[in-house]
Order: sequence, then structure tokens, then C-alpha cells
Amino acid sequence: MGTKERRAREKEQLRQQILVAARELFVNEGYENISMRKIANKIEYSPTTIYLYFKDKADLLDSVCQETLLNLLNTLEQLKRDESDPVEALRKSGRTYVEFGLKYPQDYKLTFVIRPQFQKGLGLEEGSVGEKVFNYLREMVSECVQQKRFRQMDVETTGQVLWSAVHGVTLLLIDFPDFPWTEKDELIDTVIHTTIEGLKA
Repeated sequence: MGTKERRAREKEQLRQQILVAARELFVNEGYENISMRKIANKIEYSPTTIYLYFKDKADLLDSVCQETLLNLLNTLEQLKRDESDPVEALRKSGRTYVEFGLKYPQDYKLTFVIRPQFQKGLGLEEGSVGEKVFNYLREMVSECVQQKRFRQMDVETTGQVLWSAVHGVTLLLIDFPDFPWTEKDELIDTVIHTTIEGLKA
């Protein structure tokens, strides 16, 4: 490995170290209570070093959330490649989305609850990873409509209905673990099944 490649790898390793530290502090102490200096202290670097990688704290939070969304997108796209039936792919995608949120609850809340409190919007700007995640859902809904598996309907509205269902059950299960839910897997599957069945042709 040449000097240039080694330096690039070391830079990426430090960037990831900063992201890991920021994610942990944002979750445990609250985004509003964290400074760039506190993040720098955690990884034992100067704040100046962090500013070489991230413009400010908002940029750092956005990068943490973009990384979460990219992991989600990669998981969903792999599933779509493995399933040819669009309705079944959509059903499995909904299940995968909820399971992702429950597996990474801190990352999920940072992305969909905490970030919108401090930055305008949900990170779905044109060209963003968030937009690509939602486009994935749009494409799957569109495929179901084109194959006449779903009724003829507005794809944007239908996509938002599906996202509302899976986001709602994900966030409720994260925020209220002590609520006397019915069996968790049955609850998740019923939410997804009921929503999809209501859209069928």
C-alpha cells in the first residue's frame, strides 16, 4: 500500500471514529447538550481536527443520519434483488424496515425524531440518501400498480400511507417497550398485512 492510499485509509478511519463518538454522545446526552469540543475530548483530538472533516455540529448530525439511511437503503435493495413478486417484496421491505429500527433504535430516533427537531425537514432533499430510500418505496408501489396488484391510485399518497404505518409501529415499539403489546411479530405483521390488503386491486 502506497503512502497516498495509507493516508486516505487513516483519514477515513478517523472520520468514522468521530461519527461513532458523536452518535454515542448525541444519544446518551442529547444533541443540544453536545459541543464539538466534547466530541473532540471523547476521541482525544483537538476540536480543530473535527472541523477538518465536518463543517459544524449540524453537519456532523446530518452525516450520522445519512450513514444510518445508507445502511437501511442497502438492506432494502438487497431484499428487492432477492424477491421477484412486487407485493411480497413490499411486505418483506416493510418488515425489514421495522426490524432495522428496532435493531438500531438510537440511530433510528436520531434520524427520524431528533434530527428534524434541529434541522429543517426529514433529510429527503433532492439527491440525498433519504430521497433514495423514499424513491425505493415509490418504485415498489408503482410496480404493484403497473402489474395491477394494487388499485389504480396516486403513488405518492400510497407510499406515504405505507411509510406512516411502518414508521408508526416502529416508533411506538421503541418508545413504549413496557406497554402491554400483543406478541410483537404478530403485531408488526398485522400492521403491514392490513395496510397492503387495503391497497390491493
